[in-house]
Amino acid sequence: MMLLQLGHGGGVGNPASAGLSILTLLQHFPNVCAVQKLIGTNRKYFTNCKQWYQRKICGKSTVISYECCPGYEKVPGEKGCPAALPLSNIYETLGVVGSSTTQLYSDRSNLRPEIEGPGSFTIFAPSNEAWAALSAETLDSLVSNVNIELLNALRYHMVDKRVLTDDLKHGTTLNSMYQNLPIQIHHYPNGIVTVNCARLLKADHHATNGVVHVIDKVIATTTNTIQQVIETEDSLETLRTAVAASDLSSLLESEGQYTLLAPTNEAFEKIPRETLNRILGDPEALRGECWFIESAMCAEAIIAGLTMETLEGTTLDVGCSGEELTLNGKPIIANKDVLATNGVVHFVNELLIPDSAKTVFELAQESEVSKSTDLFRQAGLSSHLTGSERVTLLAPVNSVFKDGLPVIDSNMRNLLLNHIVKDQLSSKYLYHGQKLQTLGDKELRVFVYRNNLCIENACIAAHDKRGRFGTLFSVDKMLTPPTGSVMDVLKADHRFSTLVAAIQSAGLTEILNRPGTFTVFAPTNEAFQAMPQGEFSKLHGNAKELANILKFHVADEILVSGAVNALVRLKSMQGDKLEVSMKNNVIHINKEPVAESDIMATNGVIYAVNSVLQPQASRPQERGDEPADPALEIFKQASFVPAPPTLLFSLAAPVYSRILARMKENSGGL
Repeated sequence: MMLLQLGHGGGVGNPASAGLSILTLLQHFPNVCAVQKLIGTNRKYFTNCKQWYQRKICGKSTVISYECCPGYEKVPGEKGCPAALPLSNIYETLGVVGSSTTQLYSDRSNLRPEIEGPGSFTIFAPSNEAWAALSAETLDSLVSNVNIELLNALRYHMVDKRVLTDDLKHGTTLNSMYQNLPIQIHHYPNGIVTVNCARLLKADHHATNGVVHVIDKVIATTTNTIQQVIETEDSLETLRTAVAASDLSSLLESEGQYTLLAPTNEAFEKIPRETLNRILGDPEALRGECWFIESAMCAEAIIAGLTMETLEGTTLDVGCSGEELTLNGKPIIANKDVLATNGVVHFVNELLIPDSAKTVFELAQESEVSKSTDLFRQAGLSSHLTGSERVTLLAPVNSVFKDGLPVIDSNMRNLLLNHIVKDQLSSKYLYHGQKLQTLGDKELRVFVYRNNLCIENACIAAHDKRGRFGTLFSVDKMLTPPTGSVMDVLKADHRFSTLVAAIQSAGLTEILNRPGTFTVFAPTNEAFQAMPQGEFSKLHGNAKELANILKFHVADEILVSGAVNALVRLKSMQGDKLEVSMKNNVIHINKEPVAESDIMATNGVIYAVNSVLQPQASRPQERGDEPADPALEIFKQASFVPAPPTLLFSLAAPVYSRILARMKENSGGL
């Protein structure tokens, strides 16, 4: 194929430089094909157009060039490639498409008469560069026995029928002309086609007796399953032991098309001996180590980053950087595209232990909660996080300890025990009101809000990490388990002595002691002292009014600070609304800043406030014993807007009469 340049002679060139769309190109420049070319190299990729916009292959810059499609050529003064080339046999076509070495070896192996003669064949012809890339030992073994080894190798590249690119479906197998041994075809979503993991370079070159496809490697026969590859490779000896212990052999021998990212002996040697022994002794953990993917992914098909999932559910970021394949951003694939009858094996020289095989302690060390692991280790609690105990760790994120780790004493150790929940949980199964038991024998409550999921005062800050026996929940603060009822907590805190006396005087002690779900905005002693002189004494002398004011400070639902985004409205026990908002990372109640948040009680949560909140004054025109009528309010507003009489009287007569009567009663007439 020849590269066409845009010029005065009517050539086609780059449509972008000519201001032409692909559709216009196809309409006005016949038989032109687009190819993505690596800048500074001869490498070309026939990817689909979705890949063009990235302008990169494995991080390297590309340009889109336009060439005559196979079988056509340019005519001076004409647009595109209007002239069809005369067809010749496969042997002659090999020389035209840049596979002259294959042509030479066809002659020397006596394959030439067959591919010059009658028939219908397809040959996947290695490029000249592919032959040159063979090791000297391999090439010598072929050319030293041309009538057997070389001939058989070439016939393995052939199929005894005409197969065009449209017929090369993903996951299909073609029977070669050497002992009917299979050739594996993969056609990937990015447009890349591979033949036994060799990339198709030039496709669909028609010949009188078949079709020629040029590929970038000399392909070899394969008769081993993935399991047999493991059994025969010395560098996979440790993996061989692990597979036997995990009872994965049957899966690795099964029919299908898989990818195995196989850790080498070197990879196993890099991890601590204690960790290795634990994994090798745990068949369940071993099943996560083999990185088994339920599709065959050849290296040549990876031209940009993509996410893949293993059979165990672990997500891998597979990509490439230049000539190297990467896993999770690391160039750790030592040997790629080892073909098997049921897939492909890539050798990995670093063991990426999946979360499903890790202890909770290992999960935490590698996350944004690494400071918490130091705290639990100092408290002597590591054994709960490294063994086979089923637990869930509520680990505060590192930012909680920006001023340093707290001192470990008996109280702190007990608090940390209450950050370890008995049982291995998943946050997606938690529900509002659920009770969780801790290793410190405390009961924790789950609160589900529109914007957050919280356990007591601590809200989950990241997706869970599920390990072999335990789960890690990253939380946004140290958890404070409740120590008593709302009244117990208020009585134990000297800041609220005036409030406690007021609650007792108002007869509300029993309410705040009973089981419930209260949010209490508790005025401190300072708040009562700030009231105007005589107002508090007057309030104390009127138990009903005192109870009314205190009830305005209590809502009958639990709202922790992590549930407050911009504004949350709560209905107080007095009846009026409370507005809870967040401003500059400080909770405000009715626009007053809160002094302390999330003081947890067994029947609620307490916020310390330095002012006494006042409910809205009752409106004189509204009856206190009757709820507001929304329809009436809407009608009041609408009554001041002129409207056609027919609109007013379109209401049902009885409803209209009732609303009008109530309006007159409340406002003295319209």
